[in-house]
Amino acid sequence: MLQRNLLYTGVTRGKRLVVLVGQKKAVAIAVKNISGRRRWSKLDEWLGAKVGGELTAQ
Repeated sequence: MLQRNLLYTGVTRGKRLVVLVGQKKAVAIAVKNISGRRRWSKLDEWLGAKVGGELTAQ
């Protein structure tokens, strides 16, 4: 679970204050870990139907 995208999401959701609890080394590992799993959703298909065409990932 030490992934950069999850850390970024958690930190940026804070409105006024974000408190990170844990080891500095764990945060460093998360920042360096850019390998995240690709999310498979129907958003592409849904948006394509709304605008009348297929969307492709770039």
